[in-house]
Amino acid sequence: MGRAARALALFWALGGLAAAPAAHAKLRVNGSTTVNPVVSEAAAILRSEAGLEIEVDTVGGSSGGIAALADGRAEVGMSSRPLTERDAERFPGIDFHAVRVGVDAVALVVSRDVWESGVRCLGREQVRALYEGEIANWSALGGPDRRVAFFNKEPGRGTWEVFVQWLYGASERAPLVSLPEVGSNEEGRSKVASTRGAITVLSAAWADGERTFALGVCDAEGDEVRPTEAAIAAGRYPLARPLFIITDGAPQGAAKRLVDFILGARGQALVARHGYLPVGEGAQGVAAP
Repeated sequence: MGRAARALALFWALGGLAAAPAAHAKLRVNGSTTVNPVVSEAAAILRSEAGLEIEVDTVGGSSGGIAALADGRAEVGMSSRPLTERDAERFPGIDFHAVRVGVDAVALVVSRDVWESGVRCLGREQVRALYEGEIANWSALGGPDRRVAFFNKEPGRGTWEVFVQWLYGASERAPLVSLPEVGSNEEGRSKVASTRGAITVLSAAWADGERTFALGVCDAEGDEVRPTEAAIAAGRYPLARPLFIITDGAPQGAAKRLVDFILGARGQALVARHGYLPVGEGAQGVAAP
């Protein structure tokens, strides 16, 4: 039995039944801003149709959600990165159980002026040079004569983990960089939209195509691979990632209602509507490494 389940059992043993019916206990969810739109909309539906009280927050992103689950501030975590051995080592008393609910693409997102100059695709070495400050002006890449404004995702966010894993092979190899940081996808998109020469790393679904634009990734032959559903499904886009809902032990009660809904037809329709690739019913839960 997971820690959250044990706590709930103790709650009822101490007289929780007299306080409120189980169906109306608040389910606390925390984590990834990428997973959040799907979970928040599912929570609103379950609140309206089944009377479930579900509170959704995004403090600290994926790693923050995993920590909130582990220390009892949430019953459900949202993550846009897989669980790692480091998570298991950091929280040895938690029986992490991750359920894949969708697939997303992380993208390099630029401001309108960069996009309109003709920059459409970047190779890994070009991205590394931008990230580390070796390329400081877009003109070096065929763009405008404008200083590069790189907004780094906060380390520990799922998006940052996927980005540096692709760039360096492991997050531990990522160098310390002196770049302004952004937290949520919304904050990153806002910064890029309002800053000339800007670039950041976001969930591709957050690039609006009006003020912020997702670039393709140039492969070894120089061919562009864009973050499309077809490229993700075919395994050609290198910055694809699974999206997870995580619980302490197998989901039970309200948490199970939430997971089951998102994995069902209506929930997977929400996944698709928010720009992610559905996984369909029957996705399997996995334990931490």
